[in-house]
Amino acid sequence: MTAETSPQASVAVLGGARLGARIAGLGAYRPSRVIANEQAAEAAGVSVEWIVQRSGVRERRHAAPTETVVAMAVEAGKEALTEAGADPGDVDAVVLATCSMPSPMPNGAAQVVDRLGCGPAAGFDLNAACSGFSHALAVADALVRAGTVRSVLVVASERMSDRVAAHDRNTGPIFADGAAAALVQPAETPSIFPVAWGSDGSQADLIAISPVSGQMEMAGRKVFRWTTSALRGVIETACDRAGLASTALRAFVPHQANLRIIDALVRTIDAPHLAVATDLVDAGNTCAASVPLALHALRRRGAVSTGDPVLLFGFGAGLTYAAQVVLSP
Repeated sequence: MTAETSPQASVAVLGGARLGARIAGLGAYRPSRVIANEQAAEAAGVSVEWIVQRSGVRERRHAAPTETVVAMAVEAGKEALTEAGADPGDVDAVVLATCSMPSPMPNGAAQVVDRLGCGPAAGFDLNAACSGFSHALAVADALVRAGTVRSVLVVASERMSDRVAAHDRNTGPIFADGAAAALVQPAETPSIFPVAWGSDGSQADLIAISPVSGQMEMAGRKVFRWTTSALRGVIETACDRAGLASTALRAFVPHQANLRIIDALVRTIDAPHLAVATDLVDAGNTCAASVPLALHALRRRGAVSTGDPVLLFGFGAGLTYAAQVVLSP
């Protein structure tokens, strides 16, 4: 890797001008209904200590009937637009990362476009489960760099409480609901760097939603082993592609799956002053929404400042993964 300097990456050339992309604004939406560990433990037939020891989750949020995937996405999108000082009409495309829409058709993104007043912007859903936001951010970055669009609203929104059974100790106490959004716009100096991503479909059955019950089934121990062994090199690759030494990172925002997984991944990063996102303690695992929600929380508490190099890392069902360095907005 290069010496510890400000990251640089190759950029596209459009009309003679260098073109990169940046996150211009972030937004988040967290349902108001809090499910404490006592309630989750009783439903799953386990103890509070059992949940904390195995996942680190102490409480999670579940959406009310009116807080649909689309409704939460709209609220998160509004905040992202406001922070960026952008109008809905500025948005050329909406990418919705989700795996919990109640039906595969119609897609959610087109409804978000309509409710936000972004029409006639393009709108499409992207399903890479828990790495969905990182995949969608890479797509948005590519669209902007190519000059196809000027502004992309990336939204990750999930109602995982609809997809897990409260009595299933492997999923019920862990998964939760929420949404977050990022507005991606052109930048002369790029702030979103090349993604390191991939998949292993040979292990797709480790995390799946049953077509019969509609409920998620997960082989937690096998997923833990895959994440902490097969994905070790992805972090280094993402830093390499940003032209950045890992020691220059100021924050690490992994998918909020499990505190033990996060701790194992942190031990692979040589970064002495690293702020680590642990949003799942209070929010649970919100699947595709977990990475942007965690980044939003880090910024809110002042753990990262504008321009800080942050490593985002999503991984999960598919099996899929995606990591990229961004400069904090």
